[in-house]
Amino acid sequence: MLLLLGIIGVIWPLEALPAFWAAVPAKEPIARILAGDRFKPGAVNGMGALLQAQARPTIARNDVARAEALIRLRIAEEATGRMSAEEADHEAAVADTKIRSSLEFNPADSFLWLMLYSMDTAHRGFDEKTLEYLSQSYATGPIEGWIALRRNTLALATFSNLTGTMQQRVVSEFTGMVDSEFTDAAALNLMGVGWMQRERLLASIAIVNVVPRESFARRLAKEGLKVRVPGVEIDERTWRQ
Repeated sequence: MLLLLGIIGVIWPLEALPAFWAAVPAKEPIARILAGDRFKPGAVNGMGALLQAQARPTIARNDVARAEALIRLRIAEEATGRMSAEEADHEAAVADTKIRSSLEFNPADSFLWLMLYSMDTAHRGFDEKTLEYLSQSYATGPIEGWIALRRNTLALATFSNLTGTMQQRVVSEFTGMVDSEFTDAAALNLMGVGWMQRERLLASIAIVNVVPRESFARRLAKEGLKVRVPGVEIDERTWRQ
């Protein structure tokens, strides 16, 4: 038995090693994709080709599947405006397939649930069925700040179509953004897609610490917005200097 376990212990790393090395070249660019960095035209396609060439299809590793999904997602995003409508639709379909494949391995991937929602609404229009993807994103990653920066904007854009529970999650996420001092992002959301919900959003930050609340109020004042931030007295002449 010990001999058998020893043999398995040697064979398994040898089988898994190619999949590990397949993911290594993509780690740095994947981190840059998640951070929203821009690439030269065609650079992302090269990453996808490299990963596909090195990956072994017989080994299903979560990190490889996720890397493929993220790379194809960026390719699809860059295809809009650069390719024909047919080519862009094709890239979107490929990205959709890769995202779904990755989610089969890791259904707790909050970011990819969000991207599935974003891709589906962007290419097929709003559908109540796709709101389940957004709901899954909140369920699997309710307090992930870097995801909130994208998710809150998308959720506020369709706020009136959400259930009461989902709306509260979106409002709480906005509150968390202000409290975490993502001031610019929160201000842009309030002034843009969240403007119709401004009273509810502003009321929600009454529980936020005073320092980030004041920073948020100053940011809005610089834009010339005459809105009341709870617990903050605004001296517009001072803050606009």
